[in-house]
Amino acid sequence: MTKLMDAAILNKPLDIEVKQIPIPVPKEDEALIKVYCIGVCGSDIHYYEHGKIGRYVVEKPIILGHELAGEVIATGESVSDVAVGDRVAVEPGVACGRCEHCKSGRYNLCPDVIFMATPPVDGAWAEYVTIRSDFLFKLPDEMGYEEGALLEPLSVGLHAMKRGRATFADRLFVSGLGPIGLLAVQAAKMVGITEIYASDVVPYRRQLAEEIGVTAVIDPLNENVAERISELTDGKGVTLVVESSGNERAISDTAKIVNYGGRIVLVGLPTVEGVKMDVTRIIDGEIDVYGIFRYANTYPAAIQALGHSDIDIEKIITHRFALADIKEAVEIARTEKDTSIKIMIYPDSDNV
Repeated sequence: MTKLMDAAILNKPLDIEVKQIPIPVPKEDEALIKVYCIGVCGSDIHYYEHGKIGRYVVEKPIILGHELAGEVIATGESVSDVAVGDRVAVEPGVACGRCEHCKSGRYNLCPDVIFMATPPVDGAWAEYVTIRSDFLFKLPDEMGYEEGALLEPLSVGLHAMKRGRATFADRLFVSGLGPIGLLAVQAAKMVGITEIYASDVVPYRRQLAEEIGVTAVIDPLNENVAERISELTDGKGVTLVVESSGNERAISDTAKIVNYGGRIVLVGLPTVEGVKMDVTRIIDGEIDVYGIFRYANTYPAAIQALGHSDIDIEKIITHRFALADIKEAVEIARTEKDTSIKIMIYPDSDNV
């Protein structure tokens, strides 16, 4: 008799429901994970609302969700790196391991990557999920499942720091304070940056940024960001800019904000195809511009760094819901952006 589990199925845009489907069976090199908690990402909401992101289109019912942690409850016969009972964080993108990008260590660019909740691949808004065991990372005893699930978006921030060659000597500006922007702030603190400025149009997000240790926040709707940064830094400006909002004007302004010789890291995806930037200033000022696509080789470093710091990444969790209430959870994420940051889903309602 086939064993069943609950899973949240997106049938079409704005139509999601919890159904019973078969529990997946791990392949030879995979482990079966009992999902403890899983975050709601902005990409999940985009698929839920619009049914597509760029070239990725929801053409058939799909399970969303890719930010998760849980417990290993079964393994394939060739698995030796994890065991039943291990508490693990799940890196949701399984690369081929054979292409040029994988061989060079930049497996996030693998053209054959299988990434959870990216159509047509199912994600993990479910009770159980299988994944190749080398993409599982054991959680230390002092790290909770929520922290484990947040390692995925934190990894984007850490990758931004790595790509932007961040050092403790930098003065940083973060544009956009959604989950990625806030976790980029935390990632910056993890690499030793102490002077951090940030902006967002939402007052609650600016308040939260101050609570997690941002030096000063800026309201881009009512303040000139470049002028305000100059005032706050006594004219020294910032050496590193991380843009996570995806706003066309915010992206364009990065070249005006960063110092000559500085670096710009672009994380947020714009909603328009072309964004104007002051290329003359970029050339004259030898400004480096880096793109970010997911992350690579971040989980071990994130686990180690968090274990040796007092940084509280769970502070960005604003709501918790059982999987059975997934419709309410995604609607809050979609419509109440002024008060919601990271929403966490629990397949077992007793863990909410």
